[in-house]
Amino acid sequence: MLYLASQSPRRRELLGRLGLDFGLIDLDVPEQRQPGEPALEYVRRVAREKAGAGLLKVVANPSALVLGADTEVVLDDEVFGKPRDASDAAAMLARLSGRTHQVISAVSVVSPSREAQAVSISEVSFAALDARAIERYLASGESMGKAGGYAIQGGAELFVSRLAGSYSGVMGLPLFETAQLLRQFGLDV
Repeated sequence: MLYLASQSPRRRELLGRLGLDFGLIDLDVPEQRQPGEPALEYVRRVAREKAGAGLLKVVANPSALVLGADTEVVLDDEVFGKPRDASDAAAMLARLSGRTHQVISAVSVVSPSREAQAVSISEVSFAALDARAIERYLASGESMGKAGGYAIQGGAELFVSRLAGSYSGVMGLPLFETAQLLRQFGLDV
């Protein structure tokens, strides 16, 4: 049985696109970057921790397969997590304005006997944003709960002048890499 260890409605939607039945594990894993931890290793570690914490919740099921994922926006080696408030989101968007940043998505799949991981790194270029564009976007409410303060599948799509990589990865679950991982565990994707 496949389980998704995530509270994200976007990840649920994306995993559903693969046509697999899956259960949900609601958990809250702390997302705290360690001092000196490279951004890529941080994202990989959090995805592993989510999958591992999820497996502990269903360990009684020997056929359990748990998927955990993490997605972060990175600019100049700074990880832009979820904004604390609208002011924090505005500051993130202002820093991303007119620049190219990375979106790193890591996916970990674990079973009682093995684990595997894949990473997707996308480059996202934003057009220059004026204060009014940022203000309008913040008023939509989309920025809260999203890494970097934006949702590419929403109004922030207008900010993206170039994307090199995985659109679904920027949303929160890179489907190509996820399907490859699940096939390694015998699922027919």
